[in-house]
Amino acid sequence: MANENIIAKTVEKKAATKSGKNINDLIKSMQPEIKKALPEVMTPERFTRMILTAIRTTPQLGACEPMSFLAAMMQAAQLGLEPNTPLGQAYLLPYKNNARGETTVQFQIGYKGLIDLAYRSGEIESIQAHCVYDNDTFEFEYGLEPKLKHIPAKADRGNIFAVYAIFRTKQGGYGFEVMSIDDINKHASKYSKSFGSNYSPWKTSFEEMAKKTVVKKVLKYAPLQSNIARTISADETIKTEISDDMFEVAPNIIEVEADESEAE
Repeated sequence: MANENIIAKTVEKKAATKSGKNINDLIKSMQPEIKKALPEVMTPERFTRMILTAIRTTPQLGACEPMSFLAAMMQAAQLGLEPNTPLGQAYLLPYKNNARGETTVQFQIGYKGLIDLAYRSGEIESIQAHCVYDNDTFEFEYGLEPKLKHIPAKADRGNIFAVYAIFRTKQGGYGFEVMSIDDINKHASKYSKSFGSNYSPWKTSFEEMAKKTVVKKVLKYAPLQSNIARTISADETIKTEISDDMFEVAPNIIEVEADESEAE
């Protein structure tokens, strides 16, 4: 019965998109699903205001393929992350679909959202990420006795040359990962579709995104439950179906390019 309800809702939303309803009408029609998905700390009204603000500040979102927008919105709702706000928890980003000639929406977890989700796992005592500058004192060593030492310069720190992340579990285990800026740029260029977009947080919040990259890498070594790993797998996905559990929806493999139609 649950699957039938999911299919019915998806068909209904797709029919609505073809009937000429604009994106604002569709968001309002999703209020029951939004209310059910959100954690108690966030009201549907507040979340809806964030979504409508995102459309106003990034007009391309309003012209995107509606189902991909609604799917990205529901991923943010089910994770309890604020999309496209200064808090930097999550982003809804427009992309051109080369195959179909339309614009779709990608859901992306922000650095602070990833940190929040790691703490919610209940297994992490502390997790941090820091940028390292040319004039800082910085030493690290991997191996059987790993070491990391970072003393920030008091003034004139210079340019960023590396970023590191470190975690400690409630059982006392720990781990860290260090990446150079060159490695981060290469990784982002290869794996992040948003890297070249004018709407990308890589352009507006580079340090935050660099920290997120290293945090994702270090969390691979943390003894986390499968649900947090599944959550992280939702990062940077494009989906065009709606489900009571958005994790059950497989991401679309779409040939896309960053939407540059409103270039600076």
